[in-house]
Amino acid sequence: MTSEFAQFELQPELLQAVAEAGFEAPMPIQSAVIPVMLAGQDVIGQAQTGSGKTAAYALPMLQNLLPGPNQIQGLVLVPTRELALQVAEVFNSFGRGLKARVLAVYGGQSYGLQIPALRRGVDIVVGTPGRIMDLMEREELHLEGIRTVVLDEADEMLGMGFIEDIETILAATPAERQTTLFSATMPPEIRRLAEKFQKDPQSLNVRSEQMTVATVEQRYYLVHNADKLAALTRLFEVEDVSGALVFVRTRAETGDLASELTNRGFAAEALNGDLSQDARERTLARFRQKKISVLVATDVAARGLDIEDLSHVFNIGLPDDIEVYVHRIGRTGRAGKSGIAISIIAPSERRALRQIEAFARVKIARAELPTEEDIRRGREEKLMGQVAVWLKRGRCLHERELIEALVAEGHDPIAVAAAALKIARAEEKQRPIAPVSEVVELARERAYGRGERPMGRNGRPDRDDNAPRPNRYGNHPPVGAAVSHEPGMVRLSLGLGREHGIRVNDIVGAIAAHADIPGKAIGKISIGDQRSLVDVPEEFVAQVLNKTARATFHRQPLDLQRINH
Repeated sequence: MTSEFAQFELQPELLQAVAEAGFEAPMPIQSAVIPVMLAGQDVIGQAQTGSGKTAAYALPMLQNLLPGPNQIQGLVLVPTRELALQVAEVFNSFGRGLKARVLAVYGGQSYGLQIPALRRGVDIVVGTPGRIMDLMEREELHLEGIRTVVLDEADEMLGMGFIEDIETILAATPAERQTTLFSATMPPEIRRLAEKFQKDPQSLNVRSEQMTVATVEQRYYLVHNADKLAALTRLFEVEDVSGALVFVRTRAETGDLASELTNRGFAAEALNGDLSQDARERTLARFRQKKISVLVATDVAARGLDIEDLSHVFNIGLPDDIEVYVHRIGRTGRAGKSGIAISIIAPSERRALRQIEAFARVKIARAELPTEEDIRRGREEKLMGQVAVWLKRGRCLHERELIEALVAEGHDPIAVAAAALKIARAEEKQRPIAPVSEVVELARERAYGRGERPMGRNGRPDRDDNAPRPNRYGNHPPVGAAVSHEPGMVRLSLGLGREHGIRVNDIVGAIAAHADIPGKAIGKISIGDQRSLVDVPEEFVAQVLNKTARATFHRQPLDLQRINH
């Protein structure tokens, strides 16, 4: 069947990529925007997040790439690093056949990763305004070859204080460029920006249908990315799962997660595009026959699935498009039955969660993960229930004879029953209760969760988007940094910094989990390039140093040391 995207006369490589992504018909925003951008016109697109607008501008930009020039041809400005990564992923997915070189740049990632990529040559840059400005000031990002600029979620960038940076960036691009602007709302500042930097733009207002899911209980759990598997297994322990569909982003993740779940005693199999049709049908048959209870799938692989009596849908992270989320959770709670949709998300994904709530007109409640004691108690209650069922059935005659024989040998009946239960519980060793670090939200991070942005000098936002501005020291702390200025606090040095990818929440979580101290007790944290500083109450110092001696972050030792002064 020929894809309806063929009407746009896209290059064969792009049409193939669209087909591989599972799209047959363009969404309304794509039908409106793609031909206008292909014609070279400026666009003002008013559309909700999740309407498919990323593909609406990505496909024309990829189509219009010129072969040969070793300079940046396309620039996409977005408000957050999460969105930068998502948009870059879409470009990479569609542009793979064209060998398009796409780079995401954002605050919080080392310049040592971004600058070499820019020097090697990039076709399209997706970035946050703060980091774009920083790279321009370092003369590492040159915009004189730009042919198309896209401002995605312009109203969000306006609200975060980026308007001056955006104007500076646009002024540095060629006057004859194509400029496309997307915004869910059109406040006066956005209209003024359009008037100043666009040429006869075509205005397109495309609103997605509102979608609600009334028969599904929705809730989410907030954990660090590294703890998502542990959180999922804890929920499998306490949820009454008769059949579950677990969504992940990539094919590789389906296999990895299915294996991890199986190793922990939960019967799971992967469902992805690598499976042949026969293998896919066999997997679904085992699921319908209750031989397995969990399917781990990508959105593409799950298209067209019609599974009855699906009790749970789990989202390991949130999809890029809101419609995809609604479609996912709509797989449970069918035919008047109730269903449960659970999202396990990292703090950085709360913005996407708010957008889902606003778009789908639903409130998704935050819940707390079951504790180790909750899980142990649940396991015992389940076991006692099973024993009670067999006692009621009275069908244990042979087993009773075995017990009587053991009692005749002089064993205490209660001791015999205890030993039998011990044997019955042996399989629990397959399901160790993995620790989950507490998510500690500092004041700055709570502000992010409300869509705000911390302010830097002169009332302007810090440049490193969605992350505190780190101190720029290397292996050695700056003069005067050795002593905490907070009473009762001791300053420790941490052998990891910004270049290792560590963040404030990672430091708090690691110390709190390993040292068994409350996260809220940890004081000021300063993240440098290669090392960091953390304030710990004096009463906990020995405990922290002792218990974190072998602690790691992404297989790298924390190397916590007391600073001598």
